[in-house]
Amino acid sequence: MNFPNAIKSFFVKYVTFSGRASRSEYWYAILFLALGSYCLEFIEGTLGLFPNSENYVLDGIFQMATLLPMIAVTIRRLHDVGRSGWYSLIALTGIGVIVLVVWACMAGEPSDNPHGPNPLALPPPMPK
Repeated sequence: MNFPNAIKSFFVKYVTFSGRASRSEYWYAILFLALGSYCLEFIEGTLGLFPNSENYVLDGIFQMATLLPMIAVTIRRLHDVGRSGWYSLIALTGIGVIVLVVWACMAGEPSDNPHGPNPLALPPPMPK
């Protein structure tokens, strides 16, 4: 899946917690969020949009708007490696983030699993 299709899928499947997400879909979503945050922070800092605030307001709005799709794509990524979506809660422990990164880097199960077919076995869906 290429970058534009991954971002389309990220927003089309805004709150779709079932199914599977390939590594490329997941990591392109992470890249999009990182670039989006960086750009908004840069814009706010450069233009001085909120001079009396130490918080990045636009970035905060962006992060809140993309929180649910980020949770959804993380759960779908865990499904791809054969884990339950509930494992995403280990990120709350702090050190669990490392475990999630390792799982997100793993190749998905090559065949169908209880969460659906292998996303790489099918042609990539074109979001509408």
